[in-house]
Amino acid sequence: MLSFVKLGGSLITDKRIEASFRAEVMARLAQEIQTALVKNPELRLLVGHGSGSFGHFTASQYGTVQGVHSSDQWRGFAEVATVAAELNYLVARELQKARVPVWRIQPSASARCQDGSLRSMEVFPIKTALEKGLVPLVYGDVALDDVRGGTIISTEMVFGYLARHLPVNQIVLFGEVEGVYDERGIVIPRITPKTLMNFQSALTGSAGVDVTGGMLTKVRDMLALVEAVPGLKIRIIDGTQPNLLLQTLLEQIEPGTLLVGD
Repeated sequence: MLSFVKLGGSLITDKRIEASFRAEVMARLAQEIQTALVKNPELRLLVGHGSGSFGHFTASQYGTVQGVHSSDQWRGFAEVATVAAELNYLVARELQKARVPVWRIQPSASARCQDGSLRSMEVFPIKTALEKGLVPLVYGDVALDDVRGGTIISTEMVFGYLARHLPVNQIVLFGEVEGVYDERGIVIPRITPKTLMNFQSALTGSAGVDVTGGMLTKVRDMLALVEAVPGLKIRIIDGTQPNLLLQTLLEQIEPGTLLVGD
């Protein structure tokens, strides 16, 4: 069984404070991932994480997601790549401490976009890592763009591309909310492409700076993905609750909001 797990930037950093890494939270999540792998030897994981207060602040300053053209913007492009990689290293270090066989894979090394849409990315290293029992680690990163010069690719965009090339069964998005809330503040248990319009007004962005669009964009993109990949299930779950990640990976519980096709 192959699962993609995203550790949200708002979960592993404080998105309101630049370059603030929540090492204790990441250490707990890393241990839960390792425990899940030990308890289910058939489980294969691809882990990704958002840029949180590392990449989003710098990307917002330079407007990287809209395009990269001037020399200052290209300098900013490089700075975003550096700070995103810094967070990736911190995440990988906590995973290694927990004895997770993690392999850092840099999306920007091969990603190519067309006007903000991820069109190509090297899959072979990730596929090989999974076959050999490793846990590839990807992240929100910069990317070259045929129209914009350069742009930002979110972890969800990377997952979306890889899901079309790998036999993934489920994608689990862990943040600091219990799921997707309706206008009354109650978690919506299930959303499909047809029912999304009933909840659009309730979907708001997470706290802090997010250049990749917030909750509404994430839900829309993930629903498009479940339509494109038959049988795929996607869950949005609260990562602040201890053992919720572990129990979800072992399929002991079904928390949060489920996104599925009609």
